[in-house]
Amino acid sequence: MDEPTFDVAARDELRAIEDALTDIDPDDVEIGTSDGILRLDLRDGTKIVINSHRAARQIWMAAVATAWHFDPGPDGWIAAKTGDELRATVKKLLRDRAGVDVPL
Repeated sequence: MDEPTFDVAARDELRAIEDALTDIDPDDVEIGTSDGILRLDLRDGTKIVINSHRAARQIWMAAVATAWHFDPGPDGWIAAKTGDELRATVKKLLRDRAGVDVPL
């Protein structure tokens, strides 16, 4: 995937995640965005940071002392080491840590 194509795909994915969270109570999940970084601060103190990493052509996510590197694919953004899918992983973290069910 070339750089411009990656930039559009990563930006669209981060925006889709952010858009899915717009109706969530900010007391449960506070959302912040800046320069291609999506930060979610959960009510239990958990911080989830999701960002595009152009050089690696991946979306990186860090939460709960764990880091994922998601590669683009036909079935979403998949972490090669674990097989986890980005949206499903975000959804699980939000449900487990904040009790919030997000339609991702």
